[in-house]
Amino acid sequence: MPVRTTPTACTAPSSPSLPPFLPSAAARALTAAVLTGGLLIGGATPALAAPPSVPGTALPAAAPAAATTVSVSGEGRASAAPDTVVLTAGVEATEPTAKRALAAQSKAAGALLAAVRAQGIDDSDVRTESLSLNAVHEHTDRASKLIGYQAGQSFSIKIRDIGRTGAVMEAVTDATGDAGRINGVAFDVADPSVLRARAREAAHAEARSKAEQYARLSGHRLGRLVSLAETEGGTHRPLDMPVAAFSEGKVPVAPGEVQEEVTVTAVYELE
Repeated sequence: MPVRTTPTACTAPSSPSLPPFLPSAAARALTAAVLTGGLLIGGATPALAAPPSVPGTALPAAAPAAATTVSVSGEGRASAAPDTVVLTAGVEATEPTAKRALAAQSKAAGALLAAVRAQGIDDSDVRTESLSLNAVHEHTDRASKLIGYQAGQSFSIKIRDIGRTGAVMEAVTDATGDAGRINGVAFDVADPSVLRARAREAAHAEARSKAEQYARLSGHRLGRLVSLAETEGGTHRPLDMPVAAFSEGKVPVAPGEVQEEVTVTAVYELE
């Protein structure tokens, strides 16, 4: 007897659906949270993570505080009795022509140099300071007339035995006659570097003394020396004497002393 069968309908399994009690907006929010892998709880904002450190890289160090400093100046002086005289002497000649003026000047200058050598002055201690040739005019109310030329030469003569100064001056004037000129006499020291070194020591000591006082007044201790500059160095002050003081070959005792002056500026740290 034939068996009758009733075909059963097959339906494809449906995808799981969200519970029917969740509203569609809430469902979308939950799905987004699951997909992104996290939920926001209690309204908290996620903290930003610190950037990863690179091995071997040090963080920049803080800049050191600027040191407190004090700037001071110091003046130093040193003096000594002179041991040298510098005599400034020369010759002048006026003639109708430039050629004759130069010739007369040269003759007088030669006589001056010969007299100085005869007094035991070494050639290295005699130096020409100036040489000149100038026109000479005669001025009237209406015109200026050329009447000749004047030639001249000036020398500095170093006398290392100051007791012979008067004798050297007399020899110069005797040799040159009316053409001779004595322009100046100055006492000095042969080696001013010794005076200058002593003046520097005095200037440095004064600057440090000032800095120590300022440190004490401001409640600090004096620290290291940062910089030192010589702002005015080697101001040399020879003693000028009037020429009349050497009359009759007599040399007076030099009044006062030769001076050297130095000024420094120093910067110290305060601790």
